[in-house]
Amino acid sequence: MKKLILPLLILVTGCQSAYYAAMEKVGIEKRDILVDRVEEAKDAQQDAQQQFSSALEQFSDLIQFDGGELQEVYNKLKDEYEASEESALRVSSRIDKVESVAEALFDEWQDELEKYSNENLRRDSQRKLKDTERRYSSLVKSLRKAESKMAPVLSALQDNVLYLKHNLNAAAVGALQGEFGNIKRDVDQLIKEMNAAIAQSNEFISNMKGG
Repeated sequence: MKKLILPLLILVTGCQSAYYAAMEKVGIEKRDILVDRVEEAKDAQQDAQQQFSSALEQFSDLIQFDGGELQEVYNKLKDEYEASEESALRVSSRIDKVESVAEALFDEWQDELEKYSNENLRRDSQRKLKDTERRYSSLVKSLRKAESKMAPVLSALQDNVLYLKHNLNAAAVGALQGEFGNIKRDVDQLIKEMNAAIAQSNEFISNMKGG
């Protein structure tokens, strides 16, 4: 397995380098790509907030079930869980892409410091690099913290969906009523952390654009 990982990493890195080089030829620098990817990560988190809130609402509808077609209510909850899982994967993918281009940008920036002949300009660029790295590090920490809050919600939703799958009756629904409070608490915490990450994303984007 380890023998396969290194060539794969080299291939991925090579593809990324080719992509960045192609973008630079049309005037789009790694800095621009980083801003775009932070925007995309922010959008993915906003979508995830809505999706997890929707799943919570559907779970609330389920435990308040008082007649009708229970199978239909269960199917809706199952769909909401699966959509939430997809949304979580999208958030993680977007953050990974932010980290990928940021690493390439900072490596390039560091290497290019050696090319300056003007010492004052070099020192100023180095100061800006350190400041950008500091702000970026804080941003990624916030993004990953918010990302980590999705797992408990997904786990709880999955447990409830699995339980109902094999116990689809009013008694089973009643047994899950105590779960709602815990899931709501976790969703509220998730939304709070995502709001913080979204606000930090906006600040980072503004700084990168010189706003």
